[in-house]
Amino acid sequence: MRRILKWIGILLLVLLGAGIAAYVAMLYTVKQKLNTVYEIPHESIEFRSDTETIARGAYLYHIIGLCKECHGEDLSGSVYEGDFLTGDFTTPNLTGGKGGLAADMTDDDLARAIRHGIGKDGKTLVGMLSNYFYNFSDRDLAALIAYIRSVPAVDNELPPTKFGPMIYLYILQDPSALPAQVIDHTGKRPPAPEPGITVEYGRYLGLVCRSCHGENMAGGTQPGAGLNLTPGGDLGSWSEEDFLTTMSTGVTPSGRQLDPELMAWETLSKMTDEDLKAIWLYLQSLPPVQNPTPTPE
Repeated sequence: MRRILKWIGILLLVLLGAGIAAYVAMLYTVKQKLNTVYEIPHESIEFRSDTETIARGAYLYHIIGLCKECHGEDLSGSVYEGDFLTGDFTTPNLTGGKGGLAADMTDDDLARAIRHGIGKDGKTLVGMLSNYFYNFSDRDLAALIAYIRSVPAVDNELPPTKFGPMIYLYILQDPSALPAQVIDHTGKRPPAPEPGITVEYGRYLGLVCRSCHGENMAGGTQPGAGLNLTPGGDLGSWSEEDFLTTMSTGVTPSGRQLDPELMAWETLSKMTDEDLKAIWLYLQSLPPVQNPTPTPE
């Protein structure tokens, strides 16, 4: 009996040692990724601050880019408190107030942060959707920055992000968590479509939707995953009117109420009808993907 207990003790020590070694290796790998410095070629962007440009930037910030979902209505940022496993995640104050970024960053700095996911120190940002914002046209990028500059300063000094073990593991499993490492920083800029009720413009407007619904917009089967938006999935039997009604009310044709914590329909409902119709055309143009199982509630 003592021999069995002895071997069980040795096995537990071996497993504990292996777990500690794996955790240390994970920390080392992630720290290397976080401390990588990226050199980005200078981009000639025409920055403007006229009324029309600022209004476009406000539309992009509050609705199209879903920026306010993380940085807040007044751009002052916030802290998402977790636990030991997840840690606490801080979204920065973007204004020129105390603790804000705007006062200490040039327009070019802000452009690199939004488009390339890179901070002023040249290191990758965490959790920033730059892999989608990268596709924003120069004009829209400049409009977004013009709006950020126009917002009144808010004093909000926030603590730094503290990662828990699960976040380190998530960063290893999902490269897009560190956007700078998945963006082709020297690649050819994607073409910017003209605004209108077209498939091309709908695709442009729906870029950020992919962060939840997937690159093929087919969603997933895990709890909390986005719906399958292709013609072969949840929207297969919808009409354009059904889509517009759902986006404005949060209620699907079947009577299901969308959870605003998972689907920001309250924000997206403020899109213009023209833009929503363009997105609808884009979704209808996608290759049908059949749901292997019904999308979970």
